[in-house]
Amino acid sequence: MTAAWDLARAAAERAGVVFREMRTVEDADLINEVIDVTWGGQHLDREVVRALAVSGNVPIAAEADGRVIGFVLGWAGVDAGGLHVHSHMLAAVPERRHVGVGTALKLAQRAQALDQGIHVIRWTFDPMVARNAWFNFGKLGVVADRFERSFYGEMRDTLNIGERTDRFVVRWDLDREPGQWSVPPGRVVAKVPIPAGYTALPDDARLEAREGFALAVEAAMGRGAIAATFLREPATYVFAREEEV
Repeated sequence: MTAAWDLARAAAERAGVVFREMRTVEDADLINEVIDVTWGGQHLDREVVRALAVSGNVPIAAEADGRVIGFVLGWAGVDAGGLHVHSHMLAAVPERRHVGVGTALKLAQRAQALDQGIHVIRWTFDPMVARNAWFNFGKLGVVADRFERSFYGEMRDTLNIGERTDRFVVRWDLDREPGQWSVPPGRVVAKVPIPAGYTALPDDARLEAREGFALAVEAAMGRGAIAATFLREPATYVFAREEEV
């Protein structure tokens, strides 16, 4: 057992779950039960889980009391930075959120990647949701080196319908210990706030906030900066040049 797995299993124990590999088409049904209560209006084709497993990209589930209550899945990818895991989905059922299940699953995905000689995981997330920002930046220690407006186009699941799908593309460097990066005060390029209660805003206010955020992020990244940390109070991204983090 590697140190990465030790860390992941300790997090699973704190969250009250155990890990389970998902390899069969029947396992896809269990994953889809979690997808349904998380996003609504979408599902994973059953054969995809089998294809992921046989190609070395085994999805990992969190199980409690014999029930699958969360999962993470992704696949090996290649971009200009080389080999990485693209983490596509992470979810837990509503009654088991905010108790460490997601953290445990991401740490398991980290351990799995390191076992395979992969040292980077990438994924996308909506930067307007503060709790997700803290999870990604504060707990795991990602940086966001890309931002794209309407990344997925118009999505029709219950969670995303009516939202412009702007996304950060984040990078998680697996060789460092999980946890937020530090940006020296004199190295800050920009600070970009988000509304702490974004999801509760009216539609027109959400769109206005999203557009203002996109413009500010594009300006910061245009100056060669990445989103390196996230402040919880007030909810703010801190941008710096990568070589200065």
